[in-house]
Amino acid sequence: MSVIPRKPKAPPATSPHDPRYYDARDLETELRRAFQICHECRMCVNYCGSFPELFNRVDKAIDSGRAEGAELIDDADIKAVSDACWQCKLCYIKCPYTPDEGSSELLDFPRLMARERANRAARDGIPLVDRILGEPQAIGAVGGGVMAPISNFVLASSLVRKVQEKVTGISAEFPLPPMAGETFRAWLADHAPAENAGKHGEVVLFATCYGEYNVPSVVRAAVRVLEHNGVRVRYPGVGEDPGASLTCCGMPNLDGGDVKAATEKIRHNVELLLPHVRAGRTIVVPGPTCGYTMKKEWAEYLPTPEAKEVAAATVDLMEFLVKLGREKKLVREFPEKLGTVAYHAACHLRAQKVGFPGARVLGVVPDTDVRVIEQCSAVDGTWGMKAENYETGRRYAQKLVRGVSDVAPDMVVSDCSLAALRVEKETGKHVLHPIEALARAYGLLPDEGSEPTTKAERA
Repeated sequence: MSVIPRKPKAPPATSPHDPRYYDARDLETELRRAFQICHECRMCVNYCGSFPELFNRVDKAIDSGRAEGAELIDDADIKAVSDACWQCKLCYIKCPYTPDEGSSELLDFPRLMARERANRAARDGIPLVDRILGEPQAIGAVGGGVMAPISNFVLASSLVRKVQEKVTGISAEFPLPPMAGETFRAWLADHAPAENAGKHGEVVLFATCYGEYNVPSVVRAAVRVLEHNGVRVRYPGVGEDPGASLTCCGMPNLDGGDVKAATEKIRHNVELLLPHVRAGRTIVVPGPTCGYTMKKEWAEYLPTPEAKEVAAATVDLMEFLVKLGREKKLVREFPEKLGTVAYHAACHLRAQKVGFPGARVLGVVPDTDVRVIEQCSAVDGTWGMKAENYETGRRYAQKLVRGVSDVAPDMVVSDCSLAALRVEKETGKHVLHPIEALARAYGLLPDEGSEPTTKAERA
């Protein structure tokens, strides 16, 4: 019988504002308690590398006769388990011991791993790779625009990427996203809204760093589809508040344990989004990782009424279109069919517990057969981009790769643009966001499914 109690004496410290959050002794006690529960359960063994690491290490201690359970885990064990967690959140969704399930064990494994990384970062400093990957908005601002051709030339050079890997720790094999010649903000500033935009209200768009700087075709498609359905799009920094500028959602910083930087970004974004929320606008987010972070994490790291208000007003982009459909406001005339669609159900969308709204909306298109693939890409934020994780992530992603290949689709879609990069590299198939697929079905995009990225190309 294990000597570790399963039930905590008090609710675990999941927020950095809890005075116990950075208490090393309290953290160690909670890690051992959680590891003991997981070791006895073992339901999550196939989800990620954390659980095999955990089970093997506890098993060895038991087999040696030195332990009855997880009571002898040390710093090396904890680091190995934590480093193998890529924060997909799937274990929390399935776990029977979470607060959401009404369990008295109060287990939240992903947040516990985030707490461990935050404590390690506070103690040892933030590694260079996490400092770089934690600032996608800065990378986009520097590498995009007029610098995009040079940036993309560098990204395409295998030699440069190998040198970059040695210096930064970012994998030379992971297909980093391209830099756009024109940001989404610049495009939207020149964009003339459709005539019926506003008929069914307004939303504020959180474009994400990826949509702003890397592949703005996704958020441009979002604007066109929303306007086509009578919804006007607002965006901080365009229109009545030209000096405003949203920044990263903060998740990349949290991946590296940089709670301070993440909190500063959250506070900045909340200040910009709050006036829109109080004007009655819903915040729509095309990226599941950003959407999850805004809904589930912002109020944890910034526990203010304003942060809670913004979080409560945030919805996934395709979730918003499902709502339009329920209200009989979704345009259902589609000049184009999509055929067989392999739809990747992104982990951070599943973690929001909103079903598969993209699959539901695309399923409305005539002559379209949507096949849902519920498998992890093992990218999940910045984890899969690191050289030390690349091969492990690639191995875990093979179920997704096989799922796409088995469907033999006419089109592959994923709400997660980083997962799309993995799928494209492994299968050679171009991957669209569901909003791009819907825009194609509406006849709002060119045949190739993307739009020009510069003003010169549009001209």
